[in-house]
Amino acid sequence: MKNGRSHSHVTALLVAVLAIMAFIRGPEQIWFLAAAFVMWGLWAMIPMVLKAQRRSNYQKQKRKTPPSIDKPREFQFPELDEPTESILLRHVNFRISAYLKSAFPDVTWEWQEKEPEHIIKNGGTARIRIFGVPDYNYASVVFDSKANIGCDVMKIVPLSEAVGATSEVPAASTPQPQPTDPQIWYELQGRQVLENLIADLHSRGHSSLNIKENGDICIKQADSEVATQTLKNFPTRNYWQALAKVFEKEGLAAAVTETGLAVTW
Repeated sequence: MKNGRSHSHVTALLVAVLAIMAFIRGPEQIWFLAAAFVMWGLWAMIPMVLKAQRRSNYQKQKRKTPPSIDKPREFQFPELDEPTESILLRHVNFRISAYLKSAFPDVTWEWQEKEPEHIIKNGGTARIRIFGVPDYNYASVVFDSKANIGCDVMKIVPLSEAVGATSEVPAASTPQPQPTDPQIWYELQGRQVLENLIADLHSRGHSSLNIKENGDICIKQADSEVATQTLKNFPTRNYWQALAKVFEKEGLAAAVTETGLAVTW
């Protein structure tokens, strides 16, 4: 292509020079020849100027484009392959959370019904336990046939006002060998449990959890911590800094504390 353009430029110049020498005589001939060479030079330089301009624009655009930085990605709540009732329940969880948080911003809650999706589907009244709300500890949620939701908070206490019943601390289980690679442990044992649990907790107003050294996953309910699930073969404390970096790559903020590994989203 370049040789073809050069050949055409030279041919055009030769044609112009021959035409001037054939038809123009006298002192004007030198001026016409000079003008022909100048015009030919400008014509031949146009592709070079355009190429240089394109290269300059590319360099400017390249300088404006910031270098890519490997930042931890934001945690994405997974699209879980679940039955329709479970998906419906999660949507309703969000509606209840929004309803309660409009009056009590710090509220979290949990179902007291074994199969709340049946009440949601058919209509009726379900009870939930609420936390972080002064003077109230339960609420009744009413579902009607038009998909409306109503909620009444209440305070329920034992008739005898019994106080101080303490549960026995379960004996520590026999420790199992711990993995040396937190990334492998997360992929094989931690990911599915944490993604499912975080999606459920998020729908119920929670934004953090705490993992104990024995693998118990605890959430804050009012002024106390409640264990929800247990992670099997949870890495020992000396692996927690590396495990926190694994969580950060998944979009979760993790910090090592005296009481466990705190995870927020």
